[in-house]
Amino acid sequence: MSGRGRATNFGFPAWGSYGKSRDAVAQKECDRHGCSEAGLCPAPKSPNSPDRWYFCQKHAAEYNRGWDYFEGLDKEAAAERQRTEQRDANAYAEASHYGWAGGSGDGSRSKDEMLALEILELEADADFDAIKKSFRIKAKGLHPDVNPGDKEAAREFEKISVAYEVLKQAEDRRVWKG
Repeated sequence: MSGRGRATNFGFPAWGSYGKSRDAVAQKECDRHGCSEAGLCPAPKSPNSPDRWYFCQKHAAEYNRGWDYFEGLDKEAAAERQRTEQRDANAYAEASHYGWAGGSGDGSRSKDEMLALEILELEADADFDAIKKSFRIKAKGLHPDVNPGDKEAAREFEKISVAYEVLKQAEDRRVWKG
């Protein structure tokens, strides 16, 4: 006797969603000819049309490359729209402090953190292990005990130490230690 076995999520409340099925869900492919990636990004087929293309991220970016967001607006309306968009983006960046954003490299780093990463010669999406590694390598070469009397090395060592401290405090804020 074959068939589906008994569910393991018995009891109340039932921990599955209503109408939950164990069947595989068909995923739409990218509408670009020859692409077999998942088509997760909808794009309008024409202005004011409910019909949509469904592209993968790569082809959606290609489709939107020539899009002029401010087309048809006068100078004042375009400036107002840009202010509104910037305000909303700033609110999102502020909310990212509370862990709603994905983490490093997603636009959640502050200006000070970006400057500190530049001092340590790292990319914007560097994780904390890469930050520690870069700091230690630079600190070994610039430490005042290694370069006694070298004022330039002492200034550089102080600069990378402050940069590391800024990034360390930011990482501590991101990672909840409970």
